[in-house]
Amino acid sequence: MKEVVKQFLEVLEYEKHYSSYTVLNYRKDLEDFMNFMEQQHCSLKEIDYNRIREYLNFLYEKKYANKTIARHVSTLRSFFKYLKKKGKITTNPMTLVSNPKLEKKLPKIVSYSDLETILNALDDGSTLGDRNTLILEMLYATGVRVSELVSIKMSDIDFSNREIRILGKGNKERIVLYGSRCASLLKRYQKKSYLELNKKNLDYLFLGVRGSKINERQVRQIVDDAVLKAGMKLHISPHVLRHTFATHMLNEGADLRSVQQLLGHESLSTTTIYTHISNERLRNVYLHTHPRA
Repeated sequence: MKEVVKQFLEVLEYEKHYSSYTVLNYRKDLEDFMNFMEQQHCSLKEIDYNRIREYLNFLYEKKYANKTIARHVSTLRSFFKYLKKKGKITTNPMTLVSNPKLEKKLPKIVSYSDLETILNALDDGSTLGDRNTLILEMLYATGVRVSELVSIKMSDIDFSNREIRILGKGNKERIVLYGSRCASLLKRYQKKSYLELNKKNLDYLFLGVRGSKINERQVRQIVDDAVLKAGMKLHISPHVLRHTFATHMLNEGADLRSVQQLLGHESLSTTTIYTHISNERLRNVYLHTHPRA
């Protein structure tokens, strides 16, 4: 079973281009599942609906949150779909398994004023300061995922039209845009800091001190450093800047379909969560300004 799991994870990483963070979660989920089945002395071909239910009950008994269990279900659904496609099993035991009910939580976003402080927190004129300031600005300006950001190459950027070609989830390509502030920072970085960092003559946009492509963990640390330098007691991730991008776009009048395309969401329903945030803002404005509210 371990060999087929390894093959499945390789498909996610090299064919579907899932981020290293996502592949790691898949690996952990499948290791938990395999350990449970080994304890039950159950082989791959013996796994049926009842065995799946036993495993999910085991997770419930361990007091796993519904969101975590839902992730396990999603992992197993993808895994068994792969096994069926490859002819490793004759029946997919996940077809009758439903997701646990989840409490709908609105995505966390950053206010306009806090965002301005964070985006400028690392702009100290140094080589890494130029790079890190551009990273922060580009996360917010484009709404890209952190895995997409670190994979941007110079050849992906259309400088004259301020467009970037992004290779997203499922190997799907899309175009994102960036504004004048990002363009200014990009030009500054390109003329000086990029040349200093590009010791290996790579095409990647964001490079480390040794000249290699930076990774997702480094970007998360840069965001943490910016929040700390800004003197804010907030937990903000690169994905929060993506949420903020989408919400601010809708607040300023963008239509949902355009935001969906910029974010690279396959389904419009995924993007609609941001309308709830926008609606909540309108509600607060109404309650605080209407004389009869």
